[in-house]
Amino acid sequence: MADQIVHAVQTTNLADILERVLEKGIVIAGDIKIQIADVDLLNIKIRLLISSVDKAMEMGINWWQSDSYLSSEREERELEKENKTLKKRLRQLEAKTKI
Repeated sequence: MADQIVHAVQTTNLADILERVLEKGIVIAGDIKIQIADVDLLNIKIRLLISSVDKAMEMGINWWQSDSYLSSEREERELEKENKTLKKRLRQLEAKTKI
């Protein structure tokens, strides 16, 4: 029998990598600081989390639910509150003009 060389090559495509990253999550963190003579001129802290929504919520991260730019629910509550305030002021003004 001839000796055979077996190569175990595992190919991973981009979709598999992306699925794995979203499932597990990945954190990238870095700091940039510029100083001259022990005086801070610039200090930048970079924190990047890449994960699925489910994984983020599992970790207790849900900022998009309360962000007014991303959540229409909060905006609707604010509009309702403003509407009630304006109606109350309008009733008060109407009551004053009827006297």
